[in-house]
Amino acid sequence: MADSDLISSFLNHITVERGASKHTISSYRRDISKLQEFLSTRNQDLRSASTEDIYGFISELRTKNLSDATIARTIVTIRTFFRFLANEGIVADIAREISPPKIPKRLPKALSISEISALIEASGSEGIQIRDRALIEILYASGARASEIVSLNVKDIERVESGTMTVRVFGKGRKERLVPVGRYAQEALESYLVRIRPTLVKVAREDALFLNQSGSRLSRQSAWAIVLAAAAKANLERKVSPHALRHSFATHLLDGGADIRVVQELLGHSSVTTTQIYTLITIDKLREGYLTAHPRAK
Repeated sequence: MADSDLISSFLNHITVERGASKHTISSYRRDISKLQEFLSTRNQDLRSASTEDIYGFISELRTKNLSDATIARTIVTIRTFFRFLANEGIVADIAREISPPKIPKRLPKALSISEISALIEASGSEGIQIRDRALIEILYASGARASEIVSLNVKDIERVESGTMTVRVFGKGRKERLVPVGRYAQEALESYLVRIRPTLVKVAREDALFLNQSGSRLSRQSAWAIVLAAAAKANLERKVSPHALRHSFATHLLDGGADIRVVQELLGHSSVTTTQIYTLITIDKLREGYLTAHPRAK
C-alpha cells in the first residue's frame, strides 16, 4: 500500500469514526506530509520508518523555531497516525514511546463587558452590517466556536414557548448541544433573518444560517475577518478574535456566579478540567479585590 493510500485510509478513519472537522483533517494531512518530506531525505517512507526516524523528524522541527504547542500537536498527529496503522496490522506502533512537550496552561484573555459592547456597536447596523452584528452577538451570546457558528443552518435556531431562542450547536465529534441565547442576540439574529438574509439567498434551498454576499455559506475565515474589522473600528488595543468572544462568554458567566458544570455544558467541553482554566481568571480577580479592600491583606 502506497503512502498516499495509508494517509487517505487514516484520514477517512478519523472523519468517519471520530467526526473530525475539516480543519482537523487539514492539520493532520499537513503534519503527516511534513513527516513524509523528512523521510524522503532518508530514502524512507511511512511503512519503513523507524522510531529513530521519528525522533530525527522531531529534532528537525525544533531547529525551525516552532512553538512547543506546534511541535506537540505534530507529535500527537504522528502518534495517532501510527497507532491507527498498528491497529490495522500494517506496521508496528513506532511512535508509541514519543511524548509531546508539556505546554504550560495559558490563561485565555477575556474582553471586558465594555469592550464587548464597543465591539458590537462598531459592527454597524446598516445593510450587510446587520449580518455582521448578528454574527458577533451570537458568538458572544452562545460561547460557540467560529467553526460551529458558520456551520449552523436556519433550522438550528429554535424558539421556545417562553419567547427565548435556543441554538442547536454541533461541536467536536459532531456532539450536539443546545445553547440558549439572550434578548440582544435574539433581536440581532431576527433582524438579520428578516431584513438581510433574504437578499443574500441565491438558491432557494440554501440552508446555511450565515451567508456571504455570493449567497453561499459564510466561511470561518470570513467570520474571523468580520470580528477583526469590528475590533479595528472599535479601536480595541488588545488582539480580538472569535475565540476571545468564547473566552469572554465563559469568564463573564463565572464572574456572574454561574455553576462551572453549566458553563462546561454550554461550551461543549467533554471534561470539566478544560473549563476550570477559566476559574483561574476569576480567582485572580477575587485575589485582587481582596488585596485592595481588606484592611489586613497587606
